[in-house]
Amino acid sequence: MAGTLLLAKSTGARASILKSPVTTNHLRPPGAVPEEIFLGKCIRCGRCAEVCSYLSIKMLDTRWGVHAGTPIIYVEDIPCYLCMKCVEVCPTGTLQKIKQSEVRMGLAVVNQRQCVSWKGEILCRSCYNACPFKEKAIYMKDQIMPVVDEKYCTGCGLCTKACPTTPKAININPIYATQRVKW
Repeated sequence: MAGTLLLAKSTGARASILKSPVTTNHLRPPGAVPEEIFLGKCIRCGRCAEVCSYLSIKMLDTRWGVHAGTPIIYVEDIPCYLCMKCVEVCPTGTLQKIKQSEVRMGLAVVNQRQCVSWKGEILCRSCYNACPFKEKAIYMKDQIMPVVDEKYCTGCGLCTKACPTTPKAININPIYATQRVKW
C-alpha cells in the first residue's frame, strides 16, 4: 500500500514538471514554433529576453521543470509590443522570422458577460484603443461593443493589459501553440 502511494505521488510530481506553461494569457514570444516541438528546438540561450526592449519576455525558472529556461510572456503584466527583435536574435529558429502582421501568439477572446460595453453599463474602448491593428483585429460593433477578428489578431495581449475589469473581459487563448506539427 505504501509503495502504491509513493508511486502515485511521484507520478503526480512528474506530470507537473512536464505540463506546458502556455495557457490563457501566458504565451510564447512571436514566431514561436508549436509547443509540441518548442522544447526540442529552444536552447535556452535567453537572447530573446535580453533583446526585448519592453521586458515582456521572461525566462521560466526551475520550478517549471523541463520548461525551465524557456521564454514566456505574461500579457496581463507586460504584453508583447511586437517590436520583433526577439525573432531576429533566435539562433535556432524556435522563434521564426515573420512579419509583425503574421504573428499569431494566440487569439483574443471577449467575455461578453464580463465586458462592461457588452453589458451596456458604460462605453469602454480600452481594448480597441490599445490594439495595434484596430479596425482589423478589433472593431467596435455598433460603435459600442468590441469584436475580435481572428484573421488579424496577433495575440499580443495589449488589449488584455488595457482592460480595466477584474477579472479581465478580454483574454488571449494560445490556440496556435497547441497546433500539431505537420511533418
